[in-house]
Amino acid sequence: MEAYHKIQINISYWLNLKKNSATIMRNLFVSLIIFFSSLQPAELFAQLKAIQFGKLIDGKGNTITDAIVIVKADRIISVGQEKNTPIPKEAEIINLKPYTAIAGLIDVHTHMTYYWDKAPGTNPWGQIGTLGAAVTVFLAKENALKTLETGVTTVRDLGSIDYMDIAMRDLINRGAMVGPRMFVAGNGLHISNAPFSPTQHPDAGLADGIDEVKKVARQNIAAGADWIKMYASTGSDKDVTGFQTFTYEEMKAAADVAHMAGKRIAIHTYGPAAVNDAIRAGTNSIEHATEVDDSAFIKMAKLGITYVPTVDHNRYYISHKDEFGYDSAVVAGLNKYIDKNVESLKKAIKANVKIAMGSDAVFTGFGENTYELGWFVKAGMTPLEAINAATVNGAALLNMEKELGIMGEGFFADIIAVDGDPLKDINVVMHQVKWVMKGGQVVIDKTKKTL
Repeated sequence: MEAYHKIQINISYWLNLKKNSATIMRNLFVSLIIFFSSLQPAELFAQLKAIQFGKLIDGKGNTITDAIVIVKADRIISVGQEKNTPIPKEAEIINLKPYTAIAGLIDVHTHMTYYWDKAPGTNPWGQIGTLGAAVTVFLAKENALKTLETGVTTVRDLGSIDYMDIAMRDLINRGAMVGPRMFVAGNGLHISNAPFSPTQHPDAGLADGIDEVKKVARQNIAAGADWIKMYASTGSDKDVTGFQTFTYEEMKAAADVAHMAGKRIAIHTYGPAAVNDAIRAGTNSIEHATEVDDSAFIKMAKLGITYVPTVDHNRYYISHKDEFGYDSAVVAGLNKYIDKNVESLKKAIKANVKIAMGSDAVFTGFGENTYELGWFVKAGMTPLEAINAATVNGAALLNMEKELGIMGEGFFADIIAVDGDPLKDINVVMHQVKWVMKGGQVVIDKTKKTL
């Protein structure tokens, strides 16, 4: 409104001076330039887009052919068949009729700031913390872009150091970095000498005992974390053990701090030992767990606790074993763990546990975020159920079910276009993402041929 008042004042001023018409017009023109340059793009234009698709899967159980989505700024304002949906005159029309649309995918377990520059003589884990926080966050934009290319427009990032994840989230939110929408956990809580703690930062998230657990959880929240992450067992990368590291009382202390602040908590456990205590403590999700008994899954289903199995991340370590320097013994252990992971996933599906897609992506794993969907289908999900795990279930876990995961009025315009029929072949979602919109802005477009 201030800009409008400036125009009125300038117009009155120049008219009152009764200058010649050329002078009046010149100064009025200057005033208008100043006014329009002060506006944001969203104020200059309605930002209306009409996006045409051959088929659309809306996340509410409907498949729409010859679909059109009307987007205004960062939100969807209508979804329907093109013949029944009027296109506003001022809308930009985007023709994606050869493709199928689904909502932007959600990866609920990443480590976006685990970046490796592949410098000669280095390895991924050994380089953590050596580049410095500012340099790492800057370089990690590569991980962010590769994530978008997979169709993932939102992530839950479960553990960083030096609050780099919080910095990265904020840079993306202010438009200074291109990347997925991030919900972050700060420094994951762990006990002394935990093998997964970066050796360069052994005190990041260190919490021995109930009082320290409460303190570190509160520090993370005060720093701006959206979630609390707790490592309640051993196990990570080549370590496939699952010994419980935090007691029930310590888990409950962390959960209570999170919930009191209106936040949620994710508890990491590779084995079954910590699962029941995590459930009793009030966790919102359980990450990785294998050899989980039927009764635990029944409790999780009843309480609405989400299971994030992260099967594929151990396949990633095997595929990239040379980067990590893993020998045949490590590979054998990882394969054995995958088998147990898949069996637990099958049991969870049969028990109707809510399951969400988490890649546990680190280092060179970004760009492979959606490979988890293949394991979901192998374990018994239909392709649609796998897609729902990566959309509506992820949104519910993030407490964003009214804004993410569905193609509908009022939801964020997070939309991806895939080449093929994802209801028949999940590989279409994993390997044929051609176009990505996040919050109404096109961030990836592979539909245009380049010379």
